[in-house]
Formats: sequence, structure tokens, C-alpha cells
Amino acid sequence: MAHVTLRNSYLALSDRLNRFPQGAPPSELLFQILEVLFTKDEAALVALLPIKPFNVAAAARVWKKPVAESRKILEGLASRGMLLDMEVRGEQIFVLPPPMAGFFEFSMMRLGNGYDQKLLAELFYQYLNVEEDFVKNLFTGGETQLGRVFVNEKALATDQTLTVMDYERASEVIHTASHMGVGACYCRHKMQHMGKSCDAPMNICMTFSGTAQSLIKHGIARKVDAKEGMDLLDEALAHNLVQCGENVQQKVAFICNCCGCCCEAMLAAKRFAVLNPIATTNFLPEITAASCNGCGKCVTACPVEAMGLVSAGDPHRPTRRKARIDESLCLGCGVCVRTCPNRAIRLRFRKTRVITPVTTAHRAVLMAIERGQLQNLIFDNQALWNHRAMAAVLGVILKLPPVKQIMASKQMKSRYLEQLMRPRDFVHLER
Repeated sequence: MAHVTLRNSYLALSDRLNRFPQGAPPSELLFQILEVLFTKDEAALVALLPIKPFNVAAAARVWKKPVAESRKILEGLASRGMLLDMEVRGEQIFVLPPPMAGFFEFSMMRLGNGYDQKLLAELFYQYLNVEEDFVKNLFTGGETQLGRVFVNEKALATDQTLTVMDYERASEVIHTASHMGVGACYCRHKMQHMGKSCDAPMNICMTFSGTAQSLIKHGIARKVDAKEGMDLLDEALAHNLVQCGENVQQKVAFICNCCGCCCEAMLAAKRFAVLNPIATTNFLPEITAASCNGCGKCVTACPVEAMGLVSAGDPHRPTRRKARIDESLCLGCGVCVRTCPNRAIRLRFRKTRVITPVTTAHRAVLMAIERGQLQNLIFDNQALWNHRAMAAVLGVILKLPPVKQIMASKQMKSRYLEQLMRPRDFVHLER
């Protein structure tokens, strides 16, 4: 009976996590991960928390516990990165981050944090790199993706730098964030425990604004200023790492400096390439065939295997090769441009502009609509029967064919979606 009760706590937490647009499909491995990260009692309590940001009083009310006791529990969870806490207009606000990008990473960002990180690394590897459900659900569940690639600014031509939007620049995120923190790269740290890591820098995982504020407060990330942030960005570029961050224009929460061998986003881009698991930049490489000597450095540097070598078709030199780009796989990061010794590659604008959601709330709503989970955002209080019933009805509507879905939800969208996306109803984590 005790084992059943224990498992029920983690089942409830799993159900809570899967109200996120980017959830965590239940499996035996997920339960093992949650058992490492949360005690049975913590799992039962966290399962009751709202999706949207909340204060201590709200948690105390849901838990039916005194405010002082609730605060102690919440702050304990935040100290380990299982919750984020920040000050919003003078009030302490908490939020449960999704598994990724969220508390999975945070559990590995601070070395020696009390968790059995070797065990966690092994479990994460099996859950994310061997099993396919989680990564496929995270990266390919809809058209709107969690992450996007930032263009390598040093690969841009002078005339292009004048037309690149500020939100497309990692440097702009660094210079405008209210807080910036740096911690160990979850992906390479995990692979290090598996004996599979590369020699790319480890302590280079960047978080910003409200997320960074919380992680810095609890020693999970180290506070850095904009100058050191730019130095770290230069170090990442020197190692041909790709900047992959939150897919929003405003108040980006994280930027990972990704390699093609360790990082989940790049591995997903290779595994599910045709499903476009990461939002690309607005650029594509263009190769000048006459200048390409077929050295293959761009092929080696490309993190998603979008570059290849083919015959140059030279009758006088039949073994000569040249680079070729598979545009359907390319992220537009510009790493290949920096590595070409003959300057035979330059970036050009894509024919169709890539649309980036404006805010975290905007992205969350788009992801929820595409993944059939909008009801979880609109009807957050799952404890009330009438809310559960409304959520079930809306869930059915969202599974209708598109034309009928639009007809059925037209009035509902006008009444609820605008309210949902207003800042006072969906507190942004980075405020």
C-alpha cells in the first residue's frame, strides 16, 4: 500500500507537469527522475500548484496549510531550482517551471548541489536520448517551438547588420536583461557523467532577468554583468557553438550555447529535422561555388549536419568537391560562414520571414492551441468541478477539424484569449 501511495504522488505530479504545453510524457523513467528531485510529500504538494505564477497565500490556500509553513516549503523547493521565485512589485511570486527548459536543467546547473547528479544524468540520458517520446513531444508538438536560434552576428555582412532586428541578436539580450546568470551546461554536464562530453566550455549556460534573478539568489547560477556576458558569448562563438534561446522577442529567459554532439536542441534538430523542431533564424548560407575548395571545414562545424560535400563537376579535376547546403535542415546560425577559410559562404535572407512570438505568454498560448491544451491555461483552477467540465468541453472543441474549431471558438477567443495574454493575468517570469 505504501508503494501505491508513493507512486500516486508522482502520478499526480506528472499530471500537473503535463498541463504545460511542453510537458513530460509519463514513463517509468520519468517517475524515477521525479523521485530523485522531489520527496513524496513535495510531489503531492507541487501537483496542486497553479500553472500561472502565484504567491505564498495562494499556495497556502490550496494546500490548506499555514502561510509560514507554506513559505518554508516553497523557499526550500526554490533553493534547489524546482521552483522559481522572484519579486514582482514588492511581492514574492513563485512559479513551477516546466521540465525543459526548466527544472531538469536547473538540477544539473549547480555542481554538487546535493542531488545524485550521476544518477540523474543516467536517467535523463535514457529518458531524453534513448526514449523518444519526451523529446519528440517537446520539440515537434506544433508549429510554434520552445526554442529559436540566434544568428552569429559576426557572420553577417555590414549591410545585413543594419536590417537585423534587435531581438535576433544574442548581444542585445545580454545588454538589456535586468539580471544575467551563468551556470554549468546541463547537456554537457549530463554527457560528462555518461563519458560522452566534448571539450566545449562547460560553464556557459546563460539565464536572464527573472529566471536569472531566482537562480542567482539560490546559487544555481553565478551573477555576471554585460561585459562578462559578452566575453562568454565570444568564447562560445570561438568554439563554434550555436546560440539557442527562448523563442520570444521580449525578455528572453535563457540562451544555451549548443554543440552538435551533447545539446538536446541540436540532437533533436538532427533526429526530427523534417519536423523543424527549432525555430530558425531569418538567414540561410549561400555558397560561391567558384571560391569553394571543398576543404570540408563547414561540414565539420555544422551542428545539425546540414552541410555536405558533393562533386564540383570539374572535368579537369574529377576529384574536386564543393560544399552544398540542405536548406530544409539548416538553422541559419552562421557557424559555417565563420569557419570557411576562403570566404566562400555568406548569409542571405530567407524568402519567408520567420515569425517569433512576442512574449512568453504569447508563445505559451500558441503552443497550447497547437497542442490542444489551451483549456489548461484558461481554466487553471482544476479543483472546481465547473472548471473541470468547461476544460473538458474546450478540450473537445480544440480537437475538432480546423474549420469547425474556428467556428466553435470564435466567441470564446474574443472573450478569453485577449484576457489571458494581458500581463496582469499571466505574470511574466522576467519582470
